[in-house]
Formats: sequence, C-alpha cells, structure tokens
Amino acid sequence: MRRAHLVLAGFVLIAAAAGVGGYWYGASRATSPAAAPAPNSSDRKILYWYDPMEPQQHFDKPGKSPFMDMDLVPKYADEENGSGGVTIDPRVAQNLGVRTADVARGRTDRRVEAVGGVVWNERAVFVIQARSGGFVEKLHARAPLDPVEKGQPLVDLLVPDWAAAQEEYLLLRRAGKDAALAEAARNRLRLLGMSEEQVGLLEKTGQAQAHITLHAPITGVIAELGVREGMTVASGAMLFRLVDLATVWVNAEVPEGQGGWLKPGTAVEARVPSFPDQVFRGRVSAILPEVNAATRTLRARVELANPGGRLKPGMFATLAFAGSAGGEALLVPSEAIIRTGARSVVIVAEGEGRFRQQEVELGFESGGRSEIRSGLAEGDKVVVSGQFLIDSEASLRATGTRMEGAARIYRAHGEIESVGPGGLVIRHGDVPSAGMGAMTMPFLASREVVPPGLKQGDRVRFEFTAESGGQFRITTIAPADTSVPEHGAHK
Repeated sequence: MRRAHLVLAGFVLIAAAAGVGGYWYGASRATSPAAAPAPNSSDRKILYWYDPMEPQQHFDKPGKSPFMDMDLVPKYADEENGSGGVTIDPRVAQNLGVRTADVARGRTDRRVEAVGGVVWNERAVFVIQARSGGFVEKLHARAPLDPVEKGQPLVDLLVPDWAAAQEEYLLLRRAGKDAALAEAARNRLRLLGMSEEQVGLLEKTGQAQAHITLHAPITGVIAELGVREGMTVASGAMLFRLVDLATVWVNAEVPEGQGGWLKPGTAVEARVPSFPDQVFRGRVSAILPEVNAATRTLRARVELANPGGRLKPGMFATLAFAGSAGGEALLVPSEAIIRTGARSVVIVAEGEGRFRQQEVELGFESGGRSEIRSGLAEGDKVVVSGQFLIDSEASLRATGTRMEGAARIYRAHGEIESVGPGGLVIRHGDVPSAGMGAMTMPFLASREVVPPGLKQGDRVRFEFTAESGGQFRITTIAPADTSVPEHGAHK
C-alpha cells in the first residue's frame, strides 16, 4: 500500500512538472518575436502615449484616454521633421477632423455684407403746428402709429383771434376808401395762420370763419401725437409728427476694414426675417463720419424702397452691398486664416502628416475666401479645420513652432447664463471651425472686454480664443443686434 502511494505521488509530481514546463514553453513561444507578428511601428521608438485633446498629459503605456472616449496615441521619437513644423499620424488627423483646401487662383467679388436695424426715414417727416392759439374742438386722429391718408382731416380748431381780424378786413374791403389799409389787414390774416385758400373763401363768401380743419399733407403714420380733444393750444405748438413710409432707412454696421469700398449711391439688397422671400432694394445715402469704438464698425445709412409698408422700424435686416469684381489672385478659404493682430498665418499641409505654419499677406476678403498677396503658391494645401490639434502638437515639441500669440479666433452666437467677476457662462450653438458642438460652458473675459449692462438671458455675438490648459477667453462680445468686427477665420 505504501509503495502504491509513493508511485501515485511520483506521477503527480511528474504531471505537475510537465504542466509547468508546458506553460513556460507556451508562454515563451507566445512572447517570442519570432512567434508574434511584428507591428508596423516596431522599428520606431515610442516616447510616450497621449490624448490629442489633452496633449500636456503623458502616459507610459497605451490604453483608453481618461478624458475622452478614445484610445491614447503614441508619440514617436522620429516625428520631428526638421523643418520647423510638426508631424501628426494621418489617422489621428483624420479622426479629429483636420481638413485641408488647395490654394487656387480666382477672382473675388468686392461684395460687402452687413446687418442693421430699420428706422424712420427722417427726411420724410412732416410736423403740423398750430399757427395761432386756439382750442381743440374735435380730434379725428387719436392715437400714435395710426395710419393716415393724404388729405385726411386730423383736427378741428377754434381760433378766436381770427374772428376779429377777418371782420376788420371785410369792413375795410367793403369801404374801399384805403386800399393800402385793406391790404395790410389781409396780410395780417396770413400772419395769423390763414392759408391763401381760406382768405380767398372769406373774400368770396363775406362770412368770417373762426374754425379751421387741418388735413394730413402725406400718406403715412402718426409718429408723434401732441394734442388731445378739449386742449388749449398755443401758437407754434406741435400737434402731429407724420412719417411717410414709402421709404425707410437701415443703419448698417459695416466692418471698418471693408468700409473703404462703400460710397454713397452703392446699390443694396436687403432681406428681413418676416419676409424671407422678398428682396428690398435701395442705395447707400450716406456714410456717417463716425466709428463705433466698441465694435470697430462704420455706420452706413441705407435708404430702401418700402412697397406696401412692409418694412417697419425696429426690424432686423441683412444687407448685401453691390461691389466690383477684383483682379485675379491666389485665394484660400477665410477659415484657414489665423490673425494675431500683428500678423496673419496659415497652417500648410506638406503631406504624410507634416504641417508647418506660414506667415501670409492678406488682401480683400469676400464670400468666405481671402486673397493671398504673398506667402503661398498655387497648389499649396492649407488647413481649414483642426488647427487646434496642430497647435497642441507644436506645443509638445522643442522646435519653437508653438503659435504663441497666434491664437485662432472663433466666432459664435449664444445666450448668457450667468455673469461673474472673472468671466461669463454662455449657452452657444455649434462652432464648426473649433470642432465644438452646442453646449453651455464658461469663458474667461476681462472687465474691459465685456460691455456694461450685459446680463443673464441676453443674446450675444462673441469671439474667443483657446488658451493652454483647455480654457477659452472672450476677445470681443456685443449684443446680438450689433456686429462683431471681422477678425479672421470663423464660421
């Protein structure tokens, strides 16, 4: 029995040894370079792994990003391209939406677009005054903004001063002894406010009239009503202010850099949200001699025809100013331009994931395209979306190519959720050029940038830049009914 137990124990030890040996052999085979297929990048040295959306954080092994729902990507030691640029894995660039466009020759239409508000045409305002003191006996037009037709009665006045002056004139006229004195009495009636027609009616009938009915001289609306039934009015008192709505004005905010192309007489087409299918045509009547210091815009006064009185003061209008065709030039999408204030740069795609920044000289911008006067050649490819990724990549290198001070400026619309001492919380729509969807997020903003009076619930238009550390700073902000100046690439 004891021998049987020894034999059994021996078999167990042999089996265990065989199992361990088999496991070691299988594991060594599985991890052997000869057994496993070599990866495509096996000959490249990996420095670390990182999340392209948070490039400042480094990881010593691959895996899922703790910040985004995406895999970490490797940073290779040979990605320095030696040309002052950066190299990005083409698959990473594609996944994060880096898009490019060709530099091509073409022509730009010098066409300016702007927005503005509809106001009264102040050149079509008529004021009706009391030319003599009297009493209001009957008021035919009783409320401001009531429409009136030309010739429509507005008010009946009793003018006691007329009665004695008319009797005196009739008496001298009948006597016929002193023509000069009668003429003087007639002139007195004109000075008291009687019209030539009223004096002629007096001479024809021989009956003094102390009542007068004032009529509307135009077809329009009552912009201001200064009289009520039963009132006593003094000589020179304003009774009505009427406005002819056959034409209206639109005060358009035009970017300062484009104002030089406008001049009085330039044709304009306008559209309003209330009538999206109708085009209202007019011309620039004046370029006002002032610049809005907050928005850096000029104000162009546009006079529009108003058929049917459809355009009403207070409406928001979008204007397109006719322009001439520019000469042939190199053109790139405007969203590719990064303006820093001191210079303008673009990101040039050199192929195989290599990118570099290039300073350019800009010309006219129209229709979403910008003229390039120097810095690029026909056929070059420029990045139009995803510059934030390339800037992040550049910040990881010691090549001196990080675009400090060349922050991309993005434009957005939104509604203020809250106002704090150091910034704003804004609920905004999509910002395609920044790769951002609609969301509510905080923005840094200095006290000098935020206009006084902005509060929760206000609709605003603003521009912002992305800072290191994932923060965003507002550079310009204004209420939604005014313009934010053009600074460069945006959508």
